[in-house]
Amino acid sequence: MTIRQAFARFWPLTRGDRRWYVLVCCCVIAAAVCETVAILLFGNLTDHALEQGSLAAFWSPAGAWLGVAVVGAIIGYFGNSLAFWSGERFVRRLRAHVFGHVQELPPDFFQRYRRGDLVERLSGDVEAIEQLVVSSTIGLVSAMFRVVLFSAAAFWLRWDLALLTFVLAPLLWLTAKVFSGPIRRFARSERVADGAITSVLEESLGAIELTQAYNRTPAEEQRLDREAVAWMRASVGGARRSELYEQVVEVLETLCVLGVIGLGVWEISHGRMTLGALLSFAAFLGYLYPPLRSLGELNLTATAATAATERLEEVLAARAAVSDPEHPVELAQVHGRVEFDRVSFRYRGADVLTDFDLTVEPGEFVVLTGPSGIGKSTVAKLLLRFYDPAAGQIRLDGVPLPELGVHRLRESITLLPQQTHILPGTVRTNLTYGNPNATEEEIVGAAQAAQAHSFITSLPDGYDTRLTPTTLSGGQLKRLTLARALLRNTPVLLLDEPTTGLDLHTAHQLIQSLPTTPTKILITHDPTLLQYADRVVDLTAPLELLTAARGL
Repeated sequence: MTIRQAFARFWPLTRGDRRWYVLVCCCVIAAAVCETVAILLFGNLTDHALEQGSLAAFWSPAGAWLGVAVVGAIIGYFGNSLAFWSGERFVRRLRAHVFGHVQELPPDFFQRYRRGDLVERLSGDVEAIEQLVVSSTIGLVSAMFRVVLFSAAAFWLRWDLALLTFVLAPLLWLTAKVFSGPIRRFARSERVADGAITSVLEESLGAIELTQAYNRTPAEEQRLDREAVAWMRASVGGARRSELYEQVVEVLETLCVLGVIGLGVWEISHGRMTLGALLSFAAFLGYLYPPLRSLGELNLTATAATAATERLEEVLAARAAVSDPEHPVELAQVHGRVEFDRVSFRYRGADVLTDFDLTVEPGEFVVLTGPSGIGKSTVAKLLLRFYDPAAGQIRLDGVPLPELGVHRLRESITLLPQQTHILPGTVRTNLTYGNPNATEEEIVGAAQAAQAHSFITSLPDGYDTRLTPTTLSGGQLKRLTLARALLRNTPVLLLDEPTTGLDLHTAHQLIQSLPTTPTKILITHDPTLLQYADRVVDLTAPLELLTAARGL
């Protein structure tokens, strides 16, 4: 991806803030004018006060110089603060844009990318793109105006010496072009390595008990070290080339300044130039070279940012598996009738479900059983429309799922996943995650239904107790997640191996505490739980195995 393509890709996100960028550029221009006036005042002070040794001639230009410096400082502070604020607004908007997109992606996307690498793309890569789109744009306007302004002032003082100065500009551009390719390659490698390091840290710390129990601490340290070595090579390689670029430019600038000063001394010796004019011209050079150099550095910064753009574009190019219909069907009330009509689904080239039929009536309790990999969890993902089937149709209350809005569909179905997901915060925060507007009565009622109220009230702060890894036992955490699911009070309750890791007594208590009203689909390997179902569907059988569950 070229710099122009990367810029064009994300520039639309600046809409709404561009007036602030214009104001920042105006501040930059005003500050540059103040600097130019200050330099001219310095030349006047040199010729009329310093060279003549006149104190009377000192006060007027000195006061004007100080006034211009104060005005320039105020404008510079306001402009720089506004530039930083507007840049951070862009970062916030871009991160929200990418995060919102990621939230809509199917589960298999998160299996292809390591979580730590995704975190790095949403943090470091986003900030690098801000450098390209906002900071570099403001920097480019600032540098170009300063070059024009200081060049005009230098031409006004001595056009012949100014022409000599501009011999350097093509050299700076050529130097930046030579260094841009290697710096870009190292920048991309460093971004990749950053994501890999974050992934290793997250994976290792997330499984610290297993690591310690299996004496794998040295192996994890070696794994981190391998990624750190890759990061160090890329980082050091990029830093060396950036530093070499800086030193080459420094030498080029020094050569040009020495040449100009040498000519200036020769001009003074022949009475064709004053000392104040030479010092002013040298000062203009001092102010001119930094923006000339920054033009080259902006090219290097933008080139490095394209590496972040490419990585972020990989995420944004991923498409959501499902989308809302243009005119969704509105269900005033969902009763909970679920139908799978000759549904087939392929995952990564393999058939997971083929001509699957299932009808669950409102309020019915159906158990799905069968060996691992047969497609039980796929049924849950299809019902929640994480994916659409390759063939066949799934209906809720007779309406095909693609004709319902995704948000409306998922408001009608509650998933109790196999993994126990506990969020940072209090017990109450966790319970109300799916129903933030729940009343206190509803919260307590859901906890009581899940047989969690008694142990919650025994905690130091009851429902306002902050959860830590050791606050609750495994069984208590399962009950807490069940209470969270029940608090949503949806017409369909989908339970994916909810009793995994529980003892037999606790598992049966958990299932017995399920409400009778909603349609319930339980995915389980545990044959002892089949007795609670109205029907059992074995996915290994060619047809549904209908059983009077309570007669087993």
